[in-house]
Amino acid sequence: MHPRPSLHDADFYAWSLQQASLLRAGRVDEADLTEIADEIERLGRTDKRELVSRLAVLLLRLLKWRCRPTLRAEAWRLSIANSRFEIAELLSACPSLRSQIEDAMASAYRYARRKAMATQLPKELIAAQCPWSFAEAMDEAYWPE
Repeated sequence: MHPRPSLHDADFYAWSLQQASLLRAGRVDEADLTEIADEIERLGRTDKRELVSRLAVLLLRLLKWRCRPTLRAEAWRLSIANSRFEIAELLSACPSLRSQIEDAMASAYRYARRKAMATQLPKELIAAQCPWSFAEAMDEAYWPE
């Protein structure tokens, strides 16, 4: 006979509502504190993954901007500006992510570089290491040439 799955495993949404209700009612001894702590840690890792993902999109767009000057269009400028805005908003909502910028930039550039190498971008223009600092990549006045 198979053990019955926990509510956490069977219906995460119902479990989360139940746990929130227990905590709000002060019934901490009935709450699944270990699993709640694990879920909170997972949320933090999700925020970091979102930072890396958004940075990867920005860095890929900057690579395209630099490597394809004849194809630059207002839509590209807008997508870079939007990426910068989204990253700034994420960091505003989660300021502690700033301590992860260096690692996030390195991870994001590895991803952006792999993606750029798989496109028609000139390989010789795609540096092995990120050619921009975080400050440059985020600077609204900065447009790589």
